[in-house]
Amino acid sequence: MALNYGILAQLPTKAEDVSPLLVGESVPEVSLASVAGNAVQLTQLVRKQPTILLFYRGGWCPYCNTQLASVQLIEAKLKAAGYQIVAISPDTPENLRASVDKNLLSYSLLSDSPMKAAQLFGLAYQAPDNYKGIVAKASDNVNPGLLPVPAVYIVDKQGVIQFSYVAPNFKQRISGAVLLAVAEALAKEAAR
Repeated sequence: MALNYGILAQLPTKAEDVSPLLVGESVPEVSLASVAGNAVQLTQLVRKQPTILLFYRGGWCPYCNTQLASVQLIEAKLKAAGYQIVAISPDTPENLRASVDKNLLSYSLLSDSPMKAAQLFGLAYQAPDNYKGIVAKASDNVNPGLLPVPAVYIVDKQGVIQFSYVAPNFKQRISGAVLLAVAEALAKEAAR
């Protein structure tokens, strides 16, 4: 895949400079790949039920693996509150499968190797030089040299963002307890 340097030049060089989608905005139309390599339309997926969307850097990131595992611990409670969980990274479907196996995950992981979803969500920034080889390898050279800022969105069935947590410092993640509390509060509010 040829790199589009025009797009790269327009994207921030630092995670702190991204402009993410905000509460009240809608999930953009974008195609992602499932672990099996099948195309998944994000807007169609979120129409099925309220969704917790997790953007993470990749299975190579220890902070991401810790977050994925912590969400797995509360998955049953999130499902009981009516949510599906979808985690999105630049990893290839094959690398997603490795993350599922490594972390014993039972929720959905989707591939955004070209970083289209991360760009549309306003989370993409130019990877520092020391990460470019890592993201290229993890995406089978599809990723144009970008990283997503780790983020969590809670989205209703209409695709409207109800909650967002965006962490430019990749070492900081929302705790499972806080995510669960917010998700349950939003589910109760929606049921009124």
